[in-house]
Amino acid sequence: MKRTLYLLLMLLSFRSFGQVTMTPQLPPAGILMKAQLWNMILVSGSQSPVSVQVAVRLMDATTNQPLLTGITKEIVLTRGAKQLQAGDFMPIQYEYLSNSIDRSANATLPAGSYLVCYSLILSDNKHQQIGDDCVPFVVEPVSPPVLNMPADGSLLDTRAPQFTWIPPAPLNMFTDLNYDMVITNVRDGQSPQEAIQQNIPVYRGRYLKNIFVNYPTSGTPLDTGVNYAWTITARNGALFAAQAEVWTFKIKGIDKKVIDNNSAFVQLRRELDAAVVTVKGSVNVVYVNEAGDNSTRYEIISSENNTQVYNNTISLERGENRINLPLQRVGLRSGASYLLRLRNSRNETWQLRFIYSE
Repeated sequence: MKRTLYLLLMLLSFRSFGQVTMTPQLPPAGILMKAQLWNMILVSGSQSPVSVQVAVRLMDATTNQPLLTGITKEIVLTRGAKQLQAGDFMPIQYEYLSNSIDRSANATLPAGSYLVCYSLILSDNKHQQIGDDCVPFVVEPVSPPVLNMPADGSLLDTRAPQFTWIPPAPLNMFTDLNYDMVITNVRDGQSPQEAIQQNIPVYRGRYLKNIFVNYPTSGTPLDTGVNYAWTITARNGALFAAQAEVWTFKIKGIDKKVIDNNSAFVQLRRELDAAVVTVKGSVNVVYVNEAGDNSTRYEIISSENNTQVYNNTISLERGENRINLPLQRVGLRSGASYLLRLRNSRNETWQLRFIYSE
């Protein structure tokens, strides 16, 4: 008899708690304050008052990494609906699991994609949770990052362009603003957006803190006549915040100059331009030795795969040096493009791009 009465009471208890429902009220996107996580409607269908606590678990929607947990004081629900806000739940006990979340009461959440899960906890049975609702939402900056240079559809003179952009706003939404950058080729029939999503990047930069990138000379050489797409993604730490538009650019064809190796010498330059020379047998260069080095090393690099194919040491005098470098036994391929690079004791790089011809 006692056992039957006990089971009956348990069933009535579960029925009562099953009559409590919860409806979170969050905007799907936009700026969100931490206090807005507690905007909700609780509805009780029980004839008698029910005491509950609300627990919140905030996570990164991409990685499911927990960022924040919170639990309220006890709330007494009577029959009917009750619209509640953070002030109705105070004091709220928070546990911060990420440094990206501001601990002040009126803080805004950093830009990113989130998943917030709600649970109702029966006050006289802390181990029993009733209701479990997870809601995805996005905190977006008012303005995403904006690409600046090179302009969309540009035809560039250099194979090592500089890329710049304008940061997202407002900046106070970010505790650790950084950028991912992607450059990839656009195949025939593809849109630039499809290329960014589907193709293997020719360059990818991660956790960039500046609002500019100089294309690295050690990167995959950018080819002429290829349509390239590029974009920037802003992040707050590891959290996705916003992505810029996708822009495109191309590299101009290089101007070829054929020189007579018996009489003409070409000046080595610290900055590469669009010019390239065609040489036979050897290459004649002029180098001004302002560093006063007695000797220095030079290297020849393939433009196709950016690998070194030859290196050696040359003797120098102070001032202008006219240098003849034989190429017959270096193993260069006729018709291929190469980079001659010299680095002095000041760590300055002097270089020349040439096409080898047998």
